Amino acid sequence: MKNGNIKNIKKQLLSDNWYTLNKFTYEYQKPDGSWETQYREAYDRGNGAAILLFNQEKGTVILTRQFRMPTYVNGNSDGMMIEVCAGLLDGENPEDCIKKEVEEETGFKVDNVQKVFESYMSPGSVTEILYFFIAEYEDKMKVSEGGGIDEETENIEVLEYSFEKALDMIQTGEIKDAKTIMLLQYAQINTLFS
Repeated sequence: MKNGNIKNIKKQLLSDNWYTLNKFTYEYQKPDGSWETQYREAYDRGNGAAILLFNQEKGTVILTRQFRMPTYVNGNSDGMMIEVCAGLLDGENPEDCIKKEVEEETGFKVDNVQKVFESYMSPGSVTEILYFFIAEYEDKMKVSEGGGIDEETENIEVLEYSFEKALDMIQTGEIKDAKTIMLLQYAQINTLFS
């Protein structure tokens, strides 16, 4: 940490039940030169990776659908979310992680993945950096049904949509997941389907 406007950082563990929630107390120097004490909580679930699988020839993308409890308790009536394939790094480098996640979740085995950007997903409260990838897929790359791993209780449904339909689903509110919206818009801006 190199910001000279921050000093006397204290960290207090609030919870480590699922991931880690810490409370930070620190002094922050304001633009007028005075110092104030600030308090923030930060949730640390580790870093992750996400990928958009696309097929230029067919004009399609592979997405997943699964239950997400935090969305259910915040107004998503059935708790189901349509998303790109993603997962936590769990000590792996982002590229190896996303290849493994693709096979576990979608059943496709991809070798050529391209990192396109990275992003803090919720910088006000979550430490996570998400690494974003794209990869082309073909039907012959399907090696299993996918669906996730039983011990992770994922119960993932694999979906294949036309790229146009996926973009429309952002407009209709059927896709509300930030990482999915970002990757679909990346594909649109960079004309992956032209």
